[in-house]
Amino acid sequence: MFEKLPLKLQYMLPSNFSIAEILRYDAVIALFASFVTCLLLVCTKKWHGAFSMDSSTGVQKVHTSPTPRIGGIAIAIGVFAGFAASSHGIAAAEKRAILSAILLAGMPAFIFGLLEDVTKKVSVKIRLLATMASGILGWGITGTALTHLDLPGIDWLLSYTVISVLFTAFAVGGVANAINIIDGFNGLTAGTALIMLTAFGLIARQVGDLPLAFTCLLVAGSVAGFFLVNWPSGKIFLGDGGAYFLGFTLAWIAVLLPERNSAISPWTSLLICSYPITEVVFSIFRRRFWREGHPATQPDAVHLHTLANKRWARKLFPNATKTTQNGLTSPFLWGYALTSCTAALYSYQSKTLTLSALIFCLALYISMYSKLAFFRWIPKNKNYR
Repeated sequence: MFEKLPLKLQYMLPSNFSIAEILRYDAVIALFASFVTCLLLVCTKKWHGAFSMDSSTGVQKVHTSPTPRIGGIAIAIGVFAGFAASSHGIAAAEKRAILSAILLAGMPAFIFGLLEDVTKKVSVKIRLLATMASGILGWGITGTALTHLDLPGIDWLLSYTVISVLFTAFAVGGVANAINIIDGFNGLTAGTALIMLTAFGLIARQVGDLPLAFTCLLVAGSVAGFFLVNWPSGKIFLGDGGAYFLGFTLAWIAVLLPERNSAISPWTSLLICSYPITEVVFSIFRRRFWREGHPATQPDAVHLHTLANKRWARKLFPNATKTTQNGLTSPFLWGYALTSCTAALYSYQSKTLTLSALIFCLALYISMYSKLAFFRWIPKNKNYR
């Protein structure tokens, strides 16, 4: 079966890769549990809708009717179900250890995000601190933290445990918040997460880290179950609980990949996560320098995905419903995420290639944003509304 794949895909996959690997029992269970939970949450929304619905009014709202925003429950249940269904044999012990750390350490991020979903009263600062606490808890459970960035001086600082743990917590909180920032259209965050998990999993598989590779596969199964209900019609949303839990999970895998495999540079993880990270960093920059009187932390409706909806989805599909246009926005951004993740698959063995790909993806993002916002490929420092 492997020989029938396209030549480019064969090159990207491990030489002894088998398609059967993606049909693992625990990953299928994770998908099924997540999918069924989503359906149950949608079908019972009249019972819990008073506190679980996401309003359709607000500067960043693009959906047309109130929708349950507690899809994070389904993803968490999916990961737990997959973990419970995993083999208890010695060979699977390391994978179960990774999954148990994700489930336990991810609880602060998930719980405080879910509290915001149902109460609308948990501040961004509290949620960010909760995700950072998840990063510290992850270190406490596993003893793992970022110890190198392949930068002279910085690596020396990271050799001190306190600095290493604090930096890891900051990085985890940053990635989790970035995942929450891009959660604006049906399927955008889930689809992007699936692409990122695929890249992490394939690289881990290529270097022989099977426990981490199969962890990525199981988490991807849980995300896929949610994705089937979320895209394209948006019957359920991820919510802050789901975005922060999924963001923590991706960030923790990004930490584990270079720490468990010394031949892989941490820049590879940054390249895989570059789309959401670039989105949040650039959002702060443009609010500070391109929008007069607009605080850097205040939400707005001029993210790259919002502009893609206005300039591309609505114009290419003018007769489609708003819900359909919503769902058709995400593939444009999946293409961008796929660019950086595909580059990581080819460049992870070379720091120089990885950094070059990272610079290229950053330049591509800025050019795309400039074209959509100002109708020119090279950005101009001008105020806009």
